[in-house]
Amino acid sequence: MSAARNRRLLLAIVATDSTFERKMVRGEPAWVGKCIHCNAKLVVSIDGQADGAATIEHIVPRTHGGGDDLANLAIACPRCNALKGKRLDHRRRTDPTLTQVIETLRARRLARWRDGA
Repeated sequence: MSAARNRRLLLAIVATDSTFERKMVRGEPAWVGKCIHCNAKLVVSIDGQADGAATIEHIVPRTHGGGDDLANLAIACPRCNALKGKRLDHRRRTDPTLTQVIETLRARRLARWRDGA
């Protein structure tokens, strides 16, 4: 994924995630919100640059046909995103553990949903 596309996706996710608020970070305006998994603080710059601790999370993994529609995307810390991938990406799509994690993340994303600005 290109850097420009990644920034656009991050900003679109931020716009639809109610945990993200505009704040000043190190003297610069930024979006501050929470990891979809662990609620760790995450920062995305106003121009969509992740601070290194924010990654795009595919709720339904791409390996299982998950796409880039906003309802399938969230922002996660790198640790949580990588651990989910290691634990679940290799499983069958019908695996009960994978199914439960997807449903939990969908519910969290829906609970955080706000109409984009």
